[in-house]
Amino acid sequence: MSEIQVLKPLKTWSHLATRRRKPSEYEIVSANLHYNDKRPDSPYELSPDMFMNTWYKKNTFGTALKHADWNAFRDPDEVVYRTYNLMQDGQETYVFGLFDQFNEREHDKALDPRWAGTLARLYTPARYLFHTLQMASAYVGQVSPASTITNCHYFQMADSLRWLSHTAYRTRELSQVFADKGFGVDERRYWEEDPAWQGFRELMEKALTVWDWGEAIVVLNLVVMPAVEEAVLRRLGEAARHNGDTLLGLLTDAQLIDAARHRRWTAAFVAMALQTEGNLALIQSWIAKWEPLADRAIEAYCAALPDVPGAAEAAKAATRDLRRSLAL
Repeated sequence: MSEIQVLKPLKTWSHLATRRRKPSEYEIVSANLHYNDKRPDSPYELSPDMFMNTWYKKNTFGTALKHADWNAFRDPDEVVYRTYNLMQDGQETYVFGLFDQFNEREHDKALDPRWAGTLARLYTPARYLFHTLQMASAYVGQVSPASTITNCHYFQMADSLRWLSHTAYRTRELSQVFADKGFGVDERRYWEEDPAWQGFRELMEKALTVWDWGEAIVVLNLVVMPAVEEAVLRRLGEAARHNGDTLLGLLTDAQLIDAARHRRWTAAFVAMALQTEGNLALIQSWIAKWEPLADRAIEAYCAALPDVPGAAEAAKAATRDLRRSLAL
């Protein structure tokens, strides 16, 4: 009679051992890494009444957006720090190759001065917008209840920093050709005072004061970012091509590659959230609350774009199509 074979546990990371296979690189460096969910009454040890503890208990674990195990979330692209750097090294090589090629061709000298004025007003001030996206992603990632969600936001944050850096680089280049357009000088004034930017400024300033993690992730990834992508990236890129600015069109295309990756993990997150009863109505209520602000931002910005008729309506429709595709 044969002996009953007792399976020995795999020698692996304890929190991944139940899968009974060698964990992937993504699982090892991404899954179940937070320690602040081990003690519900005191996420960061010390006194339960310490400020940081009360903050997380209220805004992370006290959110109305619930799931039995947020740690089960997985990024469909399984991006980790190593692969992010490999992937974006290629992207950066491409973008800076564009800078070099178009600079050699003296691209900026061929631009219409009127379009250069539009760039000074509607393109280079976007570094303020991209910085607010960076800050928003940083906060949502910091207070996320699962490390796999945190990582997605931190890579999203890094993308915003890259967008900001590219815009700053172009600001310097444009200032050397169009010294009279205020490049590198007037961006803050445009951001704070120009009607074209006030919708996005209001939207971002209010989004940055949403402390509740559930509402913050919905606002950022389902309302704010789609509005920015469809108006400030896609429609600005169209206007650029219509005005002989192929370089800016290619730059916005590169940014939209990042945006597509953000949308893939956002779709996975929404699908997971909708597994819990009550979350659909909750997410829809947050979208209904914030969508009018985003619409006004799109309308104000697109109204200033030249040579893109129907830009605002197309951009707003695209944001709704995205949410509809996610069963929202």
